[in-house]
Amino acid sequence: MIIIFKSNIKSNDQCVYLRCMPLRLEDIKTPVAREMEEFEQKFRASMKTKVLLLDKIMGYIVKRKGKQMRPMFVFLSAGTCGQINDSTYRGASLIELLHTATLVHDDVVDEADYRRGFFSVNALWKNKIAVLVGDFLLSRGLMLSVENKDFNLLSIVTNAVREMSEGELLQIDKARRLDINEEIYYDIIRQKTASLIASCCAVGASSSGATEEVVKTMHKFGENIGMAFQIKDDLFDFGDDEIGKPVGIDIKEKKMTLPLIYALSKATWLEKRRIISIIKNESGKPKKVKEVIAFVKKSGGIEYAQEAMNRYHQDALLLMKDFPDSSYKQSLIQLVEFTIARNN
Repeated sequence: MIIIFKSNIKSNDQCVYLRCMPLRLEDIKTPVAREMEEFEQKFRASMKTKVLLLDKIMGYIVKRKGKQMRPMFVFLSAGTCGQINDSTYRGASLIELLHTATLVHDDVVDEADYRRGFFSVNALWKNKIAVLVGDFLLSRGLMLSVENKDFNLLSIVTNAVREMSEGELLQIDKARRLDINEEIYYDIIRQKTASLIASCCAVGASSSGATEEVVKTMHKFGENIGMAFQIKDDLFDFGDDEIGKPVGIDIKEKKMTLPLIYALSKATWLEKRRIISIIKNESGKPKKVKEVIAFVKKSGGIEYAQEAMNRYHQDALLLMKDFPDSSYKQSLIQLVEFTIARNN
């Protein structure tokens, strides 16, 4: 992935131009490569159990790990704000344990058979076991923090889990009536997606010994990234190719995303009624889904969402300007760019 971009962060009244660079996660994580490798070992150890079935499932979950972007945000944030230490490792483990628990539970709720191209836990071991596995992961994360008296980190992450649950329930409630406006949409994605990335950055800062003010700044930084990340994800639904997630899947699932919300806000009463009717009653028909996608594109919904994504992106970068230059800060900025430029 090669990106040329210009940052609006100003230094000595000059715009800072970031060079044309290949944005690869392996390159971005260079300043914390050793820490990430050590974290991997500690995280595996934290999931060990004497119960044979549970240990087998934990091994399966570990093998399915994704890009590991959440731990990267934790370690790079800690390095940007202070010193990486044992508390940072525990904070990254706490986030991974609690987040993995929510994913296992989500797959049960959504009756999903796959996660990142692999069979979900509930598909292989049924719902009852999957729920208990999620509970085990939650309790393991809580115990990890309590045993080490990391109450500051526990407070940040458990608050994020609460927000994620509330955001999911808010979306379900609103989806029944398809009456989500722009304000409610932002509330939903802030809680569902941005709260987790915000907690990663705040945990990293807090674990490094940063002041409460700096922790709050890093929390806002992560929240802005998360907002941009989710809007980018929503834009995939209106793409031309099935990159990452299937095109039109949000429409099929009756999810109201920013491009669609904006397009409906600009439509006539009759047109809005027609599109809402398709989403409610005919979202399972590929031809009708394409009709909704064409309506959104024609109405300028794509451009509007891209502008909103770029605003959050720039707001995140501006919060970095007062931190001292370092390899951690540079990689953190590159990680932000990666989340925006990604294709899946």
